[in-house]
Formats: sequence, C-alpha cells, structure tokens
Amino acid sequence: MSLDPQEETSEKVESIKRGIYILPNLVTTGSLFAGFYSMVSTLNGNYQAAAIWIFISAICDGLDGKVARMTGTTSKFGVEYDSLADLVAFGVTPGLMMYAWALKPFGRLGWVAAFLFVVCGALRLARFNVQVNTVESKRFVGLPIPAAASMVASTVLLFHHFGWPSSYKRLAIIILIYSLAFLMVSSFRYYSFKDPALIKRQSFGFLLLGVILLIVVAAEPVVMTFAIMLTYVLSGPVAFIVTLPRRRRLEKAMHKGHEAIHREIP
Repeated sequence: MSLDPQEETSEKVESIKRGIYILPNLVTTGSLFAGFYSMVSTLNGNYQAAAIWIFISAICDGLDGKVARMTGTTSKFGVEYDSLADLVAFGVTPGLMMYAWALKPFGRLGWVAAFLFVVCGALRLARFNVQVNTVESKRFVGLPIPAAASMVASTVLLFHHFGWPSSYKRLAIIILIYSLAFLMVSSFRYYSFKDPALIKRQSFGFLLLGVILLIVVAAEPVVMTFAIMLTYVLSGPVAFIVTLPRRRRLEKAMHKGHEAIHREIP
C-alpha cells in the first residue's frame, strides 16, 4: 500500500533527522570539489588542468555509488546529492570550459551550444532518476553525462598534446557539443559496467588483454584516453545500427503473432 505525499514527505524528513551516511557523501563532495576546481582552472585559463580535474571528478563519481553499496549506506539523500553534484561537475563545468576554450568566438551560437550541453545533461540526469528502477542495470539509456564530460576533457587534452591550431578546435568542439547533447537525450543503449560477471573469474586471456591495454595507455595516455572515450561514445549508435535488422525481425514476428491471435478471436 503506497503512502500519500504528506506521509512520504514526513518519512523523508525523519530519515534526514536520523542522520546521513558520511563516507559515500564525502566521495560525492570530492567529485563536486573537483568539478568546481575545474571551473576555477578554466577561469584562470589553465584548460589542461581543468580537463584533468574533470577526470578526477569522474573517478570520484564512479566510486561513491560503489562505496555506498559495499558499505550498505545507500540512501535517497545520497542519490539526490549525487545528481546535483553531477550536474555541476559534468554539465556546468565542461560547458563553461568549452565556451571559454573554443566557443567564445562564435558569439551567441557559442554560448547557446554550451547551454545546450548543460540542459541536455540535466534532462539526462532527470530521466535516469525516473527510470532507475525500470531499466536494466547493465545498460544506460542515452550517453551518461560523466562520459560526455570526459569526452570533452579528453578532446581538450588531445588538442594541447598535438598543438593543433584554434581554427581546428572551434569547428571540432561545435560539432562535438551538438553530438554529445543529442546522444545524452537519445535512446541509444550504453554499457554501464555494472555487470556482476565482471568481478567473477575470467579466463587468463582477459588478464593478458588488460595488461596490454594498461601498457598502451601508459605509453600514450592522452591519445589512448581520447580513443577509449570516443569508442565508448560511438558504441551506442554502432550497437543500434548493428542490432537494427534483428530488432526488425523480432517486431515483424511479434506483429504476425498479434495478427494470428486477432484472427483466432471471434
């Protein structure tokens, strides 16, 4: 039996009065701090540091939920706080960085593009919070906002690594922003890395592959980080295209099944 809104609100108030869990919320605060310091670095014109702090924020964001689940300290307060921190660290922060770094010469088109990234990130977070109990945990619907922010950060580091001119980055970033904004609010499925099978025993080949990947990343961290993020960003549309024929066959089979049922019913 569901509670009415007043009873549900009173339960939440009582829950907060009893206290909140410190450890996971401290990790979330670390993510928020890293996002804020990235904005400070952007305002100081240090875009490489700003990009690195976005990655630090993403690492903290990946840890807070795991810490809460491992210690049995998940809470509604923590979920809401995490969403607010994500909007700042992975929405406002990269939006400001992109505008200051590459989009300012576009004028109104530039800040509108940056705002589009922020608002699509907010919509992505709101949809995730609504669908969290109805969508399979192995897949995200739409590009996660931390991945979108990390893609932006890796692009900034890549341009600084190769010393590409500003004319290149302006065109690349305007295209990147609109693409990421669309992917965040799309219905493309992205792997969530929450599959319990990942921590179970695997074959020796997986260990060897992981070691090789670490060596390659260590040899060219900037290039490989960009390549990994780009691969993940493109994985949603690619998987959609690859599985499209199978989905169409399944839809046709279901449609024929419904037609057969309707014919049998007098």
